[in-house]
Amino acid sequence: MKTPAKTRRCFFYGFLRKLYLELKLKTMRNAFLFLVSIALFASCSTNRAYKSVAPSYGYDSYSERGSRSAKSETLAGFSEEQMIIYNAGIGLVVKNPDTAATRVTSIAKKYEGYVVSISQNSVSIRVKSEHLNSAMKEIELLGKLKYKDISGDDVTMEYNNLTIRLDNANKARQRYLELLAKAEDVKAALEVEKELERLNKEIDLLEMQIRNITQQVNYSLITVSLEERTQPGILGYVFIGLYKGVKWLFVWN
Repeated sequence: MKTPAKTRRCFFYGFLRKLYLELKLKTMRNAFLFLVSIALFASCSTNRAYKSVAPSYGYDSYSERGSRSAKSETLAGFSEEQMIIYNAGIGLVVKNPDTAATRVTSIAKKYEGYVVSISQNSVSIRVKSEHLNSAMKEIELLGKLKYKDISGDDVTMEYNNLTIRLDNANKARQRYLELLAKAEDVKAALEVEKELERLNKEIDLLEMQIRNITQQVNYSLITVSLEERTQPGILGYVFIGLYKGVKWLFVWN
């Protein structure tokens, strides 16, 4: 039989054990909630850091890829410089148009050019574009200058457009050649050959247009108009003499 003192002691020990277990359970629960809070905070911080860095990273890498792609896909013949076709016209009054035309032809050869056309009162030549001004000055000395004009036409966009179309046509032609090699019957082969024929014509036309523009850019056109100087008759010389005499008497410079 337990004594009252022993009973009280057992009750006290039981109370302490229960209190210890409750404190332990509460501590573990608090520790678990604390760890979960830390994990959630770390996850949110990581997401915010990713969102703040991602746009800059994505933009930079896209720019680099775009730059590399643009460089690798630059078309052969594509012009990044301005391409201008220069045309010039000169009107001269000369003593002998035939002699002047011969001189103009010589000037064309001198400046690495050639004669485009020649007629009784007109000569058209082309000279290297870098020699245009020099050739113009030399032609002016052949007679009395009536007029002179120079015009320029920027064909950079047209040239680059033709270059892109030519590149696309060549790529399409290559694909059709591959299809022709894999054609399983005559009908399929004929259809591919028909498309190849169309592409070949388009490629020839584009190449011709590109050559034409390149030629006009490299060689400037000069059109020289020649007018024969009229020779006065006997009475004409008399009136010219009188005019000069009156001018000498009354007009002093």
